[in-house]
Amino acid sequence: MKIPSFAIGIAGGTGAGKTTVSRTVAETVGEAVTRIPLDNYYEDLSHLTFEEREAVNYDHPSAFEWELLRDQLNALLTGQPIEMPQYDFEVHNRADERVTVEPSDVIVLEGILALHDEAIRDMLDLRVYVMTDADVRILRRIERDVIERDRDLEGVMDQYLETVKPMHEKFVAPTKKHADVIIPEGANRMAIDLLTEKVEAELSDGPTRDDPDRELTFDGPTTD
Repeated sequence: MKIPSFAIGIAGGTGAGKTTVSRTVAETVGEAVTRIPLDNYYEDLSHLTFEEREAVNYDHPSAFEWELLRDQLNALLTGQPIEMPQYDFEVHNRADERVTVEPSDVIVLEGILALHDEAIRDMLDLRVYVMTDADVRILRRIERDVIERDRDLEGVMDQYLETVKPMHEKFVAPTKKHADVIIPEGANRMAIDLLTEKVEAELSDGPTRDDPDRELTFDGPTTD
């Protein structure tokens, strides 16, 4: 089969709109896009009790199994299927089942630290950072965790202040310097449309990994 021609990393703080961007690109482009949520690569913590897992700092880079992600992303980019782990947010642990993911023309890696690891950055053709104001992000975080994940408000607020905010400032925000493109607000439709057009153009006549010298450009909005 054809080796995927385009790998995108989409990073940004919690609630920034990363998933909105990646889902919109995937839904618009269609089956040619494979989404890889970074959350699926949280370390397996089966050896810990539920209470111990609750106390883990999930916004620190050490919470992720980077070696597995590197191996599986490399496999997809060389045309091989993977058995992608799944994550259960209710129990704070990796689920027992895995999902078979076939390689496709476009791979989208999405998560708060998608641009953190140097080896993974080197596999990406386009690095995107979604930048959204902190007050908007925390409101989205509360809505997601309280409504969708059935967590109590006080616990969500404590987690944000104790780990999410400081880890964002220490590890997530600095990855913005690695981005080729910065999207202001995850709901910025013009920026998302331009990104989607870029992906579709690459599918039509863009570079492949067998033709690395072809230039990659993106004419969408950027900020300093």
